[in-house]
Amino acid sequence: MAARLALATLVVDDYDRAIAWYTGALGFTPVEDTALGDGKRWVVVAPPGGGAALLLARAGDEAQRARIGDQAGGRVAFFLETDDFARDHAALASRGVQFEEAPRHEAYATVAVFRDLYGNRWDLLEPHR
Repeated sequence: MAARLALATLVVDDYDRAIAWYTGALGFTPVEDTALGDGKRWVVVAPPGGGAALLLARAGDEAQRARIGDQAGGRVAFFLETDDFARDHAALASRGVQFEEAPRHEAYATVAVFRDLYGNRWDLLEPHR
């Protein structure tokens, strides 16, 4: 069997607000935005260069709303890999992305943690290959 991770769900409060942030601040590309009825939509955005995409899913109840911004219990939940850390770190910062730390050099990558619109933690990283 051949398989790949295609989508990861990210619970959001509002579709349009989320689309604006992920496409504006992170530079993701809108892939799909299909109405499903009852105000629900199938909204997919993807980073430039391909790989897994995000399904932006509006919270449907209180339990889901409580998870917005804390889907991984405070841990880094998403990993945005780049081929040029310095370029992309500067570009994200110029678009208002708030980094929690200065870039650091680990054995596996150059990395810095940032938070998205909702407070989810992300790593921007350039692997050492």
